[in-house]
Amino acid sequence: MTWTTYHRRGEVLSAVITAANERGDGLLPTDVEGVGAVFRDELDLLGALQLRWHTRLSGRIDGHLGRQPLDLEAAVVDAWVATAEQMPGVRAVLDRALAEGVDPEADRLLGNAVAKERMMLAAMAGRSSYDDEAAVAVGASIEHRARLAWASSAGAAPARAGAPATAPARTTTLIDRLRSALAS
Repeated sequence: MTWTTYHRRGEVLSAVITAANERGDGLLPTDVEGVGAVFRDELDLLGALQLRWHTRLSGRIDGHLGRQPLDLEAAVVDAWVATAEQMPGVRAVLDRALAEGVDPEADRLLGNAVAKERMMLAAMAGRSSYDDEAAVAVGASIEHRARLAWASSAGAAPARAGAPATAPARTTTLIDRLRSALAS
């Protein structure tokens, strides 16, 4: 891949992400200009979206762990929610592809990506190691907690238009955490 092709692919991927976030319908935006020229097929585009999601999530986790080192799991959940709020359309596209299936090869690759992401969530939350057999299940429970927090957060994104309307989640402050620690 040439430098020009690399940059063009990045520009098109950014346009795809913008379209997915604006639409919020979970459909893969293959109609964005340039998609056919820089991505081989839908699987290539879906893989690029998955990689962008994973990269953004990983970076957010690192940042949240630096700011909130005492409660690792809460930091991981907060990072997942922040990433989903920044990329709701991408999350919707990935969730729809996982739920409905694309084709056997895409389903296998997405399944592997989900397992790796869940292992990362569990490891970064301090609940398991990457090679632990339970890491995927532990990561799934952390992801579930993050999804619940995202669904209850204020300002429901278009990708969550069908989510139940609830009161905005209250941000936990240092004082709240200290009170909780002293009460227990």
